[in-house]
Amino acid sequence: MFPKSKSLSWNKDNLGPIFIPKKGTTTKLNLETLPFYKRLIEVYEGSELGIENKLSVNGTQVLLNGQPTDTYTFKMDYYWMMGDNRHNSLDSRYFGFVPENHVVGKPVFVWFSWDTNGDGIMNKIRWERLFTTVSGDKEPTSYLPYFLIGLLVLFGYNFFKKKRDS
Repeated sequence: MFPKSKSLSWNKDNLGPIFIPKKGTTTKLNLETLPFYKRLIEVYEGSELGIENKLSVNGTQVLLNGQPTDTYTFKMDYYWMMGDNRHNSLDSRYFGFVPENHVVGKPVFVWFSWDTNGDGIMNKIRWERLFTTVSGDKEPTSYLPYFLIGLLVLFGYNFFKKKRDS
C-alpha cells in the first residue's frame, strides 16, 4: 500500500488524509511526510527532468542533495488515480501520485457498469450508466436508446436478408 511506511496501518479501504501536491505548493519535509513525496522529488521532479534530487535522512533531519531542508515546493501538478473497480484496481492506493506529464488520456465513454451488490442479473447492471458519456463539467449523455435502435436495425436487416436469400 502507498505510502510504504511501517508507521501507517492503512489498507485499500481505509487511507488516512493525503495532501495531493499541486504546482507551486510548498509542503513540510520530515520523517512522516518523506514516504509520501520521496519518489516525486527524486524521480518525477528529479531524474526525469534531468535534475539531481537525492533525498536522505541524517538522524531526524531530511537532506536534499546533502543540504538540510524542512520544506519542498513542487514544480508539477499531481493526481490521485482511482480505479472504478475498487477492490480489483491497481491504482494510486498502491503506486502513489501520478505526475501530470504521465497522464496520457481521459475517460470519454462508459460502455458497461456492473454493481456486484445488486440482487439478480437485471439489478446488477447499472442501466442508467450504459453507453453514457463522461465529462467533468457537463451532465452525462446516454446513447443507450440509439444503441438499442441500431441493434434492432441490424437484427432486422439480418433477418430479412436471410429470408430473402433462402
